Parts: sequence; structure tokens; C-alpha cells
Amino acid sequence: MLYPRIIPCLLVHNKGLVKTIKFKNPKYVGDPINAVKIFNEKEVDELIVLDIDTSVNKSEPDYKLIENLAAECRMPLCYGGGIKTVEQAVRIFSLGVEKIAISSLVVENPAIVKGIAEIVGIQSVVVVLDIKKVIKNDKYEVYIHNGSVATGIDPVYLARELENWGVGEIVINSIDNDGTMNGYDIDLIEKVRNVIDIPLTVLGGAGTLDDIGKLVQRYGIIGAGAGSLFVFKGKFRAVLINYPTQSEKEALMNKYFKNYLLSARN
Repeated sequence: MLYPRIIPCLLVHNKGLVKTIKFKNPKYVGDPINAVKIFNEKEVDELIVLDIDTSVNKSEPDYKLIENLAAECRMPLCYGGGIKTVEQAVRIFSLGVEKIAISSLVVENPAIVKGIAEIVGIQSVVVVLDIKKVIKNDKYEVYIHNGSVATGIDPVYLARELENWGVGEIVINSIDNDGTMNGYDIDLIEKVRNVIDIPLTVLGGAGTLDDIGKLVQRYGIIGAGAGSLFVFKGKFRAVLINYPTQSEKEALMNKYFKNYLLSARN
């Protein structure tokens, strides 16, 4: 049986591991390679690493960093940041990465996204949609370049288009909830989930394992991503790389996922 995935998401800025709040004020929390080593020991389901400098600076992916991450990583690794061409994507896969994450490119050059999916396989292409709620019209909007540029694009429309293009997975990342640890944006998740059938992962807002459990209870097979939850501990946000133990994960799934399965049968 397939189970929901619990996925740490690591942000890289100036080659260091950082955490942001609402995509601002990156706080240094450690070395990304060291974090990967710890996550190896904790047997995480999957790992997402996003270089938040490359698209803003219009720079090449840091291939040496990617190579080091992939060499160390003993779980499926998804890397995103600075991918603009099919050649770059192929090179990154050659370094040992299982999935690539693309964001700004889907708006600026969607034909390349389709081309990458055709070459490397749809299951290996993840699109990250950074999404913010626009107060003046109470609607959601896709942002690019690390949340600095508004596109005017409705994420629900774009998610539907991405599925038609053949991408393998969509990650919706709430800018408003990023780093707040106040829970996921359920309204946003609901809107996107209702229009696609491909795998969906959500990011932004998870503050406790129960936030993940409630997400699973509502949506079943889904990727539950989190950043702050897995790099901070306690109300004072002391830096501590952490992840639920196998027994904690089993207890979480017994509590929430079984309830989802029972409600689905009924």
C-alpha cells in the first residue's frame, strides 16, 4: 500500500542551510551536507533541496553542491534552483538526483519544461508553485524568482495546465504560511487538489506532526513537506535537525491515515 510521504525541505542560500519566514530574512541554520547526513540516519521518506539564490541571480545551478548532496543522500533527492535548459537538467540527473524541481521556468519558458519532461521522464519533473494570496481581490496568485515577482497567474489554472503538459508532480508552496508554523493553507490545497490527479506535495506552515496528520486525514496520499518543523525545536526555535522516528510515523499514520481510509470506504 502507498502511504503519504513526509518530506523535509531544505533551503540553500550562499551555500548555507537557511530558513525563511514568508520568503524573507533567511536565517542561517547550518551546513546542508551535515543536515543530509542527519536525515540519512533518521531514514526520511524523501528530501527536497531548493537553492533560493540561483533564479534571482540568474546563475547556473551549483553542480558541485548538487554532486556532494547526491553522493551523501541515501533517500530520494529532489533538487531545484537555476534550471533553465534541458542540458542542465540532464547534467543534474547524471550527478545522482532522482527528481528536479522547476519553478520560474514554467512561466518564462514553458516549452522547455515540456522538453525536459519528454527527455527525462514525467515522473522525474516536479514543478514548485510559490503562491500568495492577494489581499485586494482575495485571490491566489503565482509568484516567481523566490517570491519577488508577481505573475498574475491563477495557480488553479496553472496546475491544470501543468498536468496537461505532462509534469509528474506539483508542489504548492504558500508564501504567506512559510516559516510561520501555524498550519497549512487548507483553502489553497483544496482548490488545487480538486483540479489535478497527479501527485501533490504541499509546503508552508507545518508546525507540528499533527498538522501533517490532519493533512493526511483530509487528503490521504499526499506529500507533506515542511522546513521549520524539521530544523527547529521548541517555542524558541532552537536549531535542531529532527524527523519523526519510525514508531512516531507509524503512530501518526495509524491515527490519521487509517481514519482517511475508513472515511473513503464509507
